[in-house]
Amino acid sequence: MPNTPVSIKKGVSCLIQNNNTSDEQMKLVETLFSVVGKTIWLNNENDMDAVTAISGSGPAFVFYLIEAMADAGINLGLDPKLAYRLAVLTVSGAGSLAETAKVPVNVLRENVTSPNGTTEAALNVLMEPNQGLSQIMRKAIFAASNRSKNLS
Repeated sequence: MPNTPVSIKKGVSCLIQNNNTSDEQMKLVETLFSVVGKTIWLNNENDMDAVTAISGSGPAFVFYLIEAMADAGINLGLDPKLAYRLAVLTVSGAGSLAETAKVPVNVLRENVTSPNGTTEAALNVLMEPNQGLSQIMRKAIFAASNRSKNLS
């Protein structure tokens, strides 16, 4: 499901072919959607609710992460404009690296994490069992996916 990043040609559109769709129609649809970002073909229409939860709602999750990072920086005494700029540029840079890297994101994360360093201290909080970021994101994405099912 494309969302606001389409305004800068960075959207993600997942497409499905059915028995009534010709190859020509598939090419046309891909051409139309590729103008506003990346296209990904799905094999199963049932995946659409999960896709909606991740790429449709996901920009709001990332924007909220930026807000939270900037707010933490402000609480540590940074000027609000500086804190916001640092958060935006950090998320943008990490996203670009993740998109182009030849290694999985967990390796990218590990490459940033020095033993007993500042990143490890923060990750210990973010990766807490049963209440860390992974569990929160899973719960949020499941809620969005379930809402998508209810709306369809």
